[in-house]
Parts: sequence; C-alpha cells; structure tokens
Amino acid sequence: MIEINGIQVHGLKLDRNTRCKHYNSEVDVIAIRMKCCNKYYACNSCHNELELHEINPWTQSEFNEKAILCGKCGKELTISEYLSSNSRCPNCDANFNPNCSKHYPIYFCL
Repeated sequence: MIEINGIQVHGLKLDRNTRCKHYNSEVDVIAIRMKCCNKYYACNSCHNELELHEINPWTQSEFNEKAILCGKCGKELTISEYLSSNSRCPNCDANFNPNCSKHYPIYFCL
C-alpha cells in the first residue's frame, strides 16, 4: 500500500505513482476506487488478488462520484471527468493509459 495526498492505494509492488506489478508502463498512473469495498486499487488484478469478493461496477447514476486518482498529482477525479479526459489528467496533464478503456466494463456500467 502507498499513500498519495492522504489517500491509501492498495496493490502489489506499487511505486509512488500507482503503477503495480500488472501495469507499470509510464502511462499506468491511475488508481480506481472500487465501489464494492470503497478502497483505491491500482488495477482490477491487484483487487482480485487481495480481496475475497468480486468487483461491483459503478452505475451511470454514480458517475459524479470521485473514484479515480491521478498517480502523478494526486487529484481525485469523478468518473465522468475521467471518462471524458481523453486519457490525460485535467489537473496536471499527465498521460493516462488509453488501453484502460478495455477494462471499463469491469469498473463501469456504460
């Protein structure tokens, strides 16, 4: 576990920018607050290795919840802000991994 701006991020082999053993490229710098346990995780694989329950995706009516953490600047984003960010942090302009969109169905009911 690491802490960014007072927010705990869980995962395996985390660096200071939320990269983990599963995703650790230069642009793998977000953490997602899981609705099911209200904990930030670096990725779904870290969650599944450390928790005993399944991921419960956020519904569209909850997209104003702050559930994304930029691992570069520590800014919490709403789901809507993240989904409309074009894979860049609106606060610090850090690049996010555009391939994260492949995992959206795990985290979000679109």
